Amino acid sequence: MKLKKGILILSGLFIATVAIMLFSFVKKIENFSAQKPNLAQDLILTVPAGTGRIGLEALLIQHHLIEDNRLLPWVFRLEPELAEFKAGTYRLKKEMTLREILQLLSSGKETQFSIRFVEGSRLSDWVKILQNAPYLKHEAEAKTPQELTEQLGMKAGESLEGWLYPDTYLYTAGTSDTELLKRAHQKMVMVVEQEWKNRAENLPYENAYQMLIMASIVEKEAAINSERTKVASVFINRLRSKMRLQTDPTVIYGLGDKYTGTIFRSNLNTLTPYNTYMIEGLPPTPIAMPGLSSIKAAAHPAATGYLYFVANGKGGHTFTTNLGAHNKAVVLYRENREKLKQDK
Repeated sequence: MKLKKGILILSGLFIATVAIMLFSFVKKIENFSAQKPNLAQDLILTVPAGTGRIGLEALLIQHHLIEDNRLLPWVFRLEPELAEFKAGTYRLKKEMTLREILQLLSSGKETQFSIRFVEGSRLSDWVKILQNAPYLKHEAEAKTPQELTEQLGMKAGESLEGWLYPDTYLYTAGTSDTELLKRAHQKMVMVVEQEWKNRAENLPYENAYQMLIMASIVEKEAAINSERTKVASVFINRLRSKMRLQTDPTVIYGLGDKYTGTIFRSNLNTLTPYNTYMIEGLPPTPIAMPGLSSIKAAAHPAATGYLYFVANGKGGHTFTTNLGAHNKAVVLYRENREKLKQDK
């Protein structure tokens, strides 16, 4: 009996010892997964397609997210769902624990990057922004303008200028620049179709494209939202009166890389398809990517008798109905400008 009792005691001690050791080991694993890597700032981590557990371990060590990989397999055994990590590019926040990092990799919630195209920017501006965008797959630069427009669903020979909606776009790593352009184009098509459908009556446009051209001019001329419909009214009135638009932004666009920041009289007297001091009506294409407020202004211009406007030196414009009043406004603007120079 004593021997049997002793065996039971020893068995109990052994089981207790094993339980304590097991508890201690599990606790060690939990502490391991609860540790915070010593990151100075957020880290963008890319898990390549086809990465297995060994590859992930090497990746975590490479980026100093773990010191060694001896306990990592046990983390996966205790929580098998953490081993179902997915390829992608993730933003690891510096305050995250290892377990939270593994949870993120298992969720497949890749980080999203943003790219901003402002109202009034030109196609050449978009190209530069796309070229400098991080984690973007560059395809557009290898395509001819015709190939690019066809890929976006446009007709052969059509210009992309004006047909991309300025906005902030989100994308994940590996997204192609052509995909972003396609989204921007589809959004602009939708907006233009909607505004053309709801436009005011008796506007001197032959089609929605001419309305888009007008919107691009309004975008470049009006810095204040409240003035956009007035600016649009000036150009609408000029079109109706068979007057030339005489707007500097179209001249600048026609100069292209030759424009250095100043328009000279010789520029105004040089014929280009965009020199509205010399051509009749609208230029052949938009001169920028207009925003929604400018498109709405082109579709719903204010009802005015204005034929002229000039900067007032305060960020806005002075609008007038005749050349005499306009000339006086020009003189006043120049006087105010000279006074400001002298005050400085």
